[in-house]
Amino acid sequence: MKKSAFCEYCFSEREYQVYKVRRTSILKDEEVNYKAKEAICNVCGNEIFVSDVGDYNLMNLYKEYRRNYNIISVDEIQKIKTKYSINSESLSLVLGWNVETIERYLDGDMIVISNSDLLRKIYENTNYYSIILQNNKEMISPVDYNKSRQAIRHILAQNQTEEKIDAVIKYLLIRYEDFTALSIQKLLYYVQVFHYVFTGNFIFEENCEAWKDGPVYPSLCERYEQFGYEKVNKDILANDKLRLKDFERNVVESIIKFYGCYSGKILKEMSKNEAPWILTRTNSINGKRIKCGKLNKVIEKSLIQEYFTNIKEKYNINSLLDIQNYSRDLFDKISI
Repeated sequence: MKKSAFCEYCFSEREYQVYKVRRTSILKDEEVNYKAKEAICNVCGNEIFVSDVGDYNLMNLYKEYRRNYNIISVDEIQKIKTKYSINSESLSLVLGWNVETIERYLDGDMIVISNSDLLRKIYENTNYYSIILQNNKEMISPVDYNKSRQAIRHILAQNQTEEKIDAVIKYLLIRYEDFTALSIQKLLYYVQVFHYVFTGNFIFEENCEAWKDGPVYPSLCERYEQFGYEKVNKDILANDKLRLKDFERNVVESIIKFYGCYSGKILKEMSKNEAPWILTRTNSINGKRIKCGKLNKVIEKSLIQEYFTNIKEKYNINSLLDIQNYSRDLFDKISI
């Protein structure tokens, strides 16, 4: 089917041909080279305007600009709003922009590089956003400020939890490289357990859950699934900020010595033979176990406290070396 459009040179409707070309345009004061199309009049040979061709060129121009200058996407801007519990108007004002700026970006308006860089920085760095919010809190309502401040507190608390878990993982990987994702989860659990046994405090704030493979820290599992075991561990090993206190290192060393000698599958069975996992994973009615209605429930810290307080007394665990007595006995029970 032949296509036609109005040619302003011929001043009448003319058929045209479309050709692929490379173009260079200026967008937001930046030079962009991109794939484009031209509609050429079959009679006079001049370029004529065709809306579909114009839309195609604009789309490619924006796409190439975003790619060349790593411009933040609309989806990422929306994630910033969700992450920090802040609406478009308040986010614009906190960043020192006109009140409608963020909404324009969400509607597809192209972003200048400096604004894109700022948005990306606050998305990746919660502490940086926290400083900006604090400095410009008078620009938004107290309700919007408090809501966003609460979101920041939650994120920072979660990050601190992950940093402690990552610090233990880093130490495990440095001391022994052959751990699997399964064994790391169980070793983290026993570090948590025995840190409590000797200090009365848990080393991790995050709760573990009773999965079918034993106790699991879900945030770590999600990271492994999303980014891959090797990538996550590589990033953890490269993080120089991850540090453990002296006694924390001693606890991890003991867990490596007395539990790291077992495979992930064996550690799974050992942890599933203990009351905290059993009581969380199952209910007991008339002496018979039945599955809970909701799987992967949180193993309450109170269950860990009660069970391992009794274990400490039963096995006379007064030093880190005494952990071996319990670990051996537990291994023997699952090996029978």
